[in-house]
Amino acid sequence: MTVSVDALFDRARERLAPIPRDGLGELIIPKRFLGVGRAPRIVPRGEAWHVGTLLIGDREVAAVGDILRSRAEVRRGFTAEAQRERAALQAAAFRGGFAEGATLHLDYTPIDLAAVESGGSSGPLALRDGIPSIRWSAAGGWMPLETYLSDRIGLLLDPPGAAGNV
Repeated sequence: MTVSVDALFDRARERLAPIPRDGLGELIIPKRFLGVGRAPRIVPRGEAWHVGTLLIGDREVAAVGDILRSRAEVRRGFTAEAQRERAALQAAAFRGGFAEGATLHLDYTPIDLAAVESGGSSGPLALRDGIPSIRWSAAGGWMPLETYLSDRIGLLLDPPGAAGNV
């Protein structure tokens, strides 16, 4: 008998308990006030463990989107527009209340675990031959979710090259 998707994530949360979580954020673009535009900010919307391609919260699970580090805004020269946009998002996170250097996730996609449990798919998860499975990259194949979670959480709990592993 296969383990339910909810049970797999409940066990994962138990194992993840000692590991710090990353912040989840939402980009807010304020309306103009008296004709003056105000700077966008990224506000906290919870926390989750980053486990490979998944974000595991207390009750919800999502597919990873953009990953940022909060940074105070400073004047810099940029060689590419993408760098300028990323720095603007990092500053928006700092303005929104994330501590300097804090890791946060933006534009993540919620996963419908009930859909997966009933034989469908949602995000990178699907029920394949009755086994909850994950596609960990767009080009990657399917892997049993139980194995994926076990491997990824094991790496978080005991990373290669950490003291005691050498």
